[in-house]
Amino acid sequence: MDRVLLRIRLLAPSFTAGVIKSRLSTSPTTEGKSPLRILVPGLIAMGALVLALVFLLQGRAAPLPVISQVTSFSLTNQVGKIVSLKDLQGKVWVANIIFTHCPGPCREMSKRMERLQSELARQPLVQLVSLTADPVVDTPEVLHRYGLSYRADPARWWFLTGPKADLIRLAVDELKLTVVDKEERLRQSVDDLFIHSTISVLVDKQGRLRAAVEALEPGATEKLRDLALQLLAE
Repeated sequence: MDRVLLRIRLLAPSFTAGVIKSRLSTSPTTEGKSPLRILVPGLIAMGALVLALVFLLQGRAAPLPVISQVTSFSLTNQVGKIVSLKDLQGKVWVANIIFTHCPGPCREMSKRMERLQSELARQPLVQLVSLTADPVVDTPEVLHRYGLSYRADPARWWFLTGPKADLIRLAVDELKLTVVDKEERLRQSVDDLFIHSTISVLVDKQGRLRAAVEALEPGATEKLRDLALQLLAE
């Protein structure tokens, strides 16, 4: 790709010079009109075409919008370490919300996060974050065992617990995820306690929420990987 772009940049001046020479040597000059007035529109069009081709070949993705700014928090990960927003400065992070005894989509969401961890294994500045919806059950020890079943690297993939109010503030107010207690009459089992998002969100190196992806859709893991790499490159 770089060789193609370099060739375009090298050829553009010589091609434009050839156009100028051709126009000056073969085109009849209309009485009362300067040759420059005839050449300028063609040169502008040619320049626009070259720039458009370069942009297309580079395959630049449109910048992601800034949705909101995440504010400070303090929670505990699966190895009992207190972590905060400061620990994520300079990193891109992908976050979701699950709980370990979830009878619904959580295990599939975690399988896909496991795959994303593998996809981004060579990107130490990408952090995966799973918040629990049920901190009463999901102690650090429980989260650690759950993480082991998905080969979670505690340095790269955090499972966070803490006071429920703090978890809800980060998940709902800051990351725009959804989690609500399920009415008892609607529960299909003793573990069917919450209605929660199945999306994963991306936060940039400045702690700004930038994107959300439906994690259970086909191709979602690849999309999350590509968006994380895009934010890393900013």
